[in-house]
Amino acid sequence: MNRPYIICHMVTSIDGKVTGDFLFRPEAEKATEIYYEINRELKCNGFICGRVTMEGSFTGGWYPDLSKYKPVEHDPVCRDYMLDEKDMTGFYAIAFDPKGKLGWKSNRIEDPDGDPGYDGAQIIEVLTEEADKRYLAYLQELDIPYIFAGEKEIDVEVALFKLKSIIGLENILLEGGSVVNGYFQRAGVIDELSLVVSPVIAGGESKPLFDGSIINDFRLNEVKDCGNGVLWTRYKKAE
Repeated sequence: MNRPYIICHMVTSIDGKVTGDFLFRPEAEKATEIYYEINRELKCNGFICGRVTMEGSFTGGWYPDLSKYKPVEHDPVCRDYMLDEKDMTGFYAIAFDPKGKLGWKSNRIEDPDGDPGYDGAQIIEVLTEEADKRYLAYLQELDIPYIFAGEKEIDVEVALFKLKSIIGLENILLEGGSVVNGYFQRAGVIDELSLVVSPVIAGGESKPLFDGSIINDFRLNEVKDCGNGVLWTRYKKAE
């Protein structure tokens, strides 16, 4: 396979939502705890999140002043920016950030709880041609690797091919949100679903597991009763 194995790992409500106020209800606390436990146990090469999820979890909406940076002009044949192999950690936080809107202050994730499933992960930015060239200079200043995959929208297959062929990633957790999950689902590159189902109905304002989904077939691989009404269901892509 010329791309990493992708496991979409999410907490969902009974009605298949992944964001919203339901996540803060006491009934969802157990599901969230189990989700983080599984995240650590799966031991993948890293995790993928979209801009909104990364911003909500790690950057808090901060953005650098790009006026002090000079635009980076790349060779059109080789525009991706990588560090030397010795400087790559083998564990990555991969941000699908089409226009380059995430404000990082370090090239490593600093998880407030020190969760080993996230803390210390080396950041990689996946960008499109619409990213400000001054943002590239800012990323280089922080030693944050980046790859280009698409003109206006991220081409998932190109991104995954580069993540494997350039960095050598074999397996990655896809952890949302809804829009990024939808990109992967429509591209047909999700190999496994790992869903921790909370005993709550989220309601209409919450977002679904996949935004803009199409029909895909999966087969049930495992169901585990985790107590407190929480189920862990695992599906694998149908052959």
